[in-house]
Amino acid sequence: MVAAFRRDPDRFTDVYDRYFRDIYLYAAGRLDTQAGEDIAAETFCTAFAIRDRFDPGRGALRPWLFGIATNLIARHRRREARHYKALARGAEDPAEGSHENGVLTAVAARRMRPELARALRSLNQGERDVLLLTALAQLGHDEIAEALGISYGTVGSRLSRARAKLHKTLTKEDFHG
Repeated sequence: MVAAFRRDPDRFTDVYDRYFRDIYLYAAGRLDTQAGEDIAAETFCTAFAIRDRFDPGRGALRPWLFGIATNLIARHRRREARHYKALARGAEDPAEGSHENGVLTAVAARRMRPELARALRSLNQGERDVLLLTALAQLGHDEIAEALGISYGTVGSRLSRARAKLHKTLTKEDFHG
């Protein structure tokens, strides 16, 4: 299928049919339903446009698609952060961190418990990407490494740091109400 979609654009439908749901669930889990739909669709438009750049010798198709989706999610957050910045103009407390973290918390809080949203905000972008690719997309370390263009060991250390920070931030009461 991989070789065929690079040569024959009509075969890209097979790729879309096979992976759209996974990409959508990942994007919707990181953002919201509507943004998830948009990001998933844009992921496949981008993948189709750059399909000649995909090298099966460097990795599998699934992590490549998740890498595209992760980059699009980051771009979406940056645009949204600029929008909120324009609306807020100085209303944000500098101690709360970056605008991106504020936006992440606002978006995530709509979909999850506030305690978890705050805990995710405490992670840096790399830790958050690795953790959410593990939790939402259910990718393995090797697939995450391919998706993000980082080493296998870096995936492990980021995931370990993310879990430790979440463990420190969250209590059992946060999970059980």
